[in-house]
Amino acid sequence: MIARSLSPCLLGFTLSFTALATLERAPAAALEKHIATIQAVGSEGAGNRAAATAFRNLAASDSSAILPLLRAIEPSNPIARNWLRSAVEVIVQRELSAKRALPFAGLQAFLADKTQAPEARRLAFELMKSIDQKKADSLIPGFLNDPSTELRRDAVALLMTEGRTQLGREATEEAVTTYRQALDAARDVDQIQEIAEALTGTLKQKVDLPRHFGFLTEWQVIGPFHNIERKGFAEVFPPERAIDLKASYPGKEGPVRWQELISGDRYGKVDLNKPYGKLKEVTSYAYHRFDAAQAGPAELRLGCKNAWKIWVNGKLVFGRDEYHRGQRIDQYKLPVELKQGANTILLKLCQNEQKEDWTVQWEFQLRVCDAAGDGRRRLRPRLADRRSLFRRHRRRRHSSACLFLLPFPVGDLPVAQAEHTGDRTPDRRYAARPPGSAQSGDDFRPHPADPRPSSDKEGSCRMRHVQHADRH
Repeated sequence: MIARSLSPCLLGFTLSFTALATLERAPAAALEKHIATIQAVGSEGAGNRAAATAFRNLAASDSSAILPLLRAIEPSNPIARNWLRSAVEVIVQRELSAKRALPFAGLQAFLADKTQAPEARRLAFELMKSIDQKKADSLIPGFLNDPSTELRRDAVALLMTEGRTQLGREATEEAVTTYRQALDAARDVDQIQEIAEALTGTLKQKVDLPRHFGFLTEWQVIGPFHNIERKGFAEVFPPERAIDLKASYPGKEGPVRWQELISGDRYGKVDLNKPYGKLKEVTSYAYHRFDAAQAGPAELRLGCKNAWKIWVNGKLVFGRDEYHRGQRIDQYKLPVELKQGANTILLKLCQNEQKEDWTVQWEFQLRVCDAAGDGRRRLRPRLADRRSLFRRHRRRRHSSACLFLLPFPVGDLPVAQAEHTGDRTPDRRYAARPPGSAQSGDDFRPHPADPRPSSDKEGSCRMRHVQHADRH
């Protein structure tokens, strides 16, 4: 299991170290130096030669180096993380082959420390399984609300197995309870789909996924503004200065106005290609307003593969200037403080110049929840907006062409309604790629010193960390 997860680029090192049983172990005092050398490695091969030497020394260490190496993963860049992770795997493989003891208790304490890197905690759990599988597996039920989506996935899978067993013996009520508990905890789309199908199909239960997760499905949007040479991300367009839903502004191809955009997607995806067509080098804004029943902390959880910035109540929370690096539910976790009463969300989304079919998506999904991921927090729409929403729903419910979902926690539209400026003809040169599986990666929380994304498998790598600032 450990050997299979080694990086191919380090496989040669791994094979060589299995034969180095007599090589002098790196003294504990040298660990920090070797770790710092690996952490200094950069892109395009910068520092690789020195890192290779440090790797050889680290991988020759005994099991006492495992925990320091795991702790070093959290502050390291993605390239350094790969080196450090592989060093741990080499040490473990050699120690297991020699039937020497490994620090199960120390690994368990590391696993319990939720401030550590999710991938490092997952690796610690895999190491524990290689030492004592039964004891490690007994910990899985405790991962149900873990911030690491990989660990959480194991706990959800356990509940899903229990639910299938209950269905097999026709314990319907027990199965409903088990599957709903699994649905509350699930974050991966494949698990969510299987659970929802079991509840709605076999068990004949109603499941409203946007409502359940707290996805915001009704927005006011405006655009497109320009993003030529990717300069739109930094440029301050009028919606960043003030929100006036009756206003018209110069856009990339002419005047632009605010218009309504409602998502009918089960997972709350809001597709900006629908009102604008499949455009490139463009910027758009999405706006939402809601009433919170009480003040307090909450989380915005965003999934987006385009460059974005987000403001809450006029204050910039965070932003990422990078493109097409994968998208999944809860890709970014943004802690915020809500006010009692009216709150606003403004989201800026930039599409770049890439024309490959996998770069067509210009979309996002955003939900409001608590720190544990519970999206069933009751947020009240304003009275005028509830009336407006009811009128729109009554007007549209007989139209087969309209997909309409009542939004869960927010669901309001601003009192001032914007006129639709007319559909643009979509650019047929770019065919949308069918939705694929969620990209891998663990949870991301913004931190001034940690601008890493949770997924970095695809596309352009240019990114900029945006410091907190107030919107004018």
